[in-house]
Amino acid sequence: MVGSAILRALAAAGGRELIAPTREELDLLDQGAVFRFLAATRPRCVIAAAARVGGIHANDTRRAEFLYENLAIAANLIHGAHQAGVPRLLFLGSSCAYPRDCPQPIREEYLLTGPLEPTNEAYAVAKIAGIRLCDAYRHQHGRDYFSVMPTNLYGPGDNYDPESSHVMAALIRKTAEAVRGGRDEIVVWGSGAPRREFLHVDDLARACLFLLDRSPSSRPALTNVGYGEDITIRELAQLIGESAGFRGTLRFDASRPDGTPRKLLDSGRIRALGWSPLVGLREGIRRSLGEYLRGGADD
Repeated sequence: MVGSAILRALAAAGGRELIAPTREELDLLDQGAVFRFLAATRPRCVIAAAARVGGIHANDTRRAEFLYENLAIAANLIHGAHQAGVPRLLFLGSSCAYPRDCPQPIREEYLLTGPLEPTNEAYAVAKIAGIRLCDAYRHQHGRDYFSVMPTNLYGPGDNYDPESSHVMAALIRKTAEAVRGGRDEIVVWGSGAPRREFLHVDDLARACLFLLDRSPSSRPALTNVGYGEDITIRELAQLIGESAGFRGTLRFDASRPDGTPRKLLDSGRIRALGWSPLVGLREGIRRSLGEYLRGGADD
C-alpha cells in the first residue's frame, strides 16, 4: 500500500528515474541479493517502505515472523545502501514503535521511554531497530538516512483479509459484506473505546516526497506524520456504517484485544515545515469503501 502510493506520487511529480523491483524480482530477506542489486543499480536515494505488516491478530500470533522479517529487511536495505554509496535513504517506521502509555499527542522524543504494547511488540522492536540503524549510519558515516513515523494508514492497496487486516480495512469489509448480505449486525473486535488516528496513504506519500525534497539541515532525523485528530473505534465503525448505508447495530466483542488505548501523533515538526494532509477522514472512508466494492479485496 505505502510503496505503491509513493510510486504514484513520484511518477506524478516526474523528473526522476524510478527503480521498483517486485518481490519476485528481489527478495529483501536475501542479504546477498539485496547487496548485489544496490551495488548494480546505485540509486541516488532508497525509500524503505517494504515490511511484513498486519493487524492486531497477525502481529500477536506471528511474532517471530514479524520480528525476523522486518529486522532483516531493515538491515539489508540500510547497510546495503551504505555499502553501495547511496547518499540518501528514507526509512518508514510505525507509530506502534512508541511506548504503549505515551503522553498524548505522541512526540518523537518519546521513543524508547517506556514499555511497548505487547500485541505488536515484535513489529515495533524491528521498526525501532531500523530507526536507530539510520541514526547510526548518519552519525558514524555522515549518511543522509532519516525516518518517517506514520500513524495508522488506509487507502488504495490496503489488505482486506479478515485474519490479517488492520482495523480500517477490516471494518470496511465487514460493513460492505453486511450490507450486501442484508445482515443487521456487525461484530467489532474489542470494546470500541481505543482512540486511533487515520491518515490516507496518499497524504503519507506526499509527506515523504515533501521531506525528501528538503535539505538534510532543514529536515528532522525522525518525523511524525499524522492526520491531527483521533476518534474511537466505535466512532470509526459508525462513520463507515453511515458511508455504506448500514442500518443495523454494532456488537463489540470484548474478548478480543483492544491494543494500545490511544495513539495520536504530534505532527508539529512537519506541519511547521509547511505540510498538511489533504484527504479528510469522511472523504477517505468514502473512497476506500468504493475501492473495496470495486475489487479492493483482491489487491
